[in-house]
Order: sequence, then structure tokens, then C-alpha cells
Amino acid sequence: MWHIFDSGKSIGTRGSEEGYIVSDEEHDMGARITLERSGCTAPVGYYLRDLWGVFSHGVCFHGRRRKKKYSNMKNELVIIMQEESAEVRYKKIEHFAGFY
Repeated sequence: MWHIFDSGKSIGTRGSEEGYIVSDEEHDMGARITLERSGCTAPVGYYLRDLWGVFSHGVCFHGRRRKKKYSNMKNELVIIMQEESAEVRYKKIEHFAGFY
């Protein structure tokens, strides 16, 4: 299940893309996803900060569809984390990185 990272202590601080963190969530299975505004790479970006310590990925979204894309990313990450086969999980991570 997704929940707020570190009781929300990171909200309002600078993130890895030098933007201000407006949302920071982690999943019980090992992923963390952060939303930053006014970063150096994009005005609004989602950053998959960590997936089991082996994968991180930055994504920039614009417009009205960004909330839907954010939700889709979180859903797809859960599917990846639930995959038991390391080989299949790796292929799903590659797909995720190419799609987002």
C-alpha cells in the first residue's frame, strides 16, 4: 500500500531535481515516488526515487493529464513489485522506463 514518506517531513524541501517536493510516497513493497515543482529539468516532474535500491527514473508531465499519469505510474509499479520472476520483473522495469 502507498503511504506518505517519513510522515511528510520531506514536503516543502528541495528534491533531487532541485524542485520543491509537493508529494512523497512510498510503498510497503519497496518503491518511493516523489512529485517536485519548479525543478531544474522541468516545471513539474515525477521522480521515481527508488525501486529496491536498483532503479530510479525521472519523468516530466505537463497539462491536465498529469494526475492520471501519476496514478498509472503507481499502479504499474505495484505490478512490477508483485512480479516473482526476476527476469520478467526486469523486462517490466525496462518497459516502464521506456514508456514513462
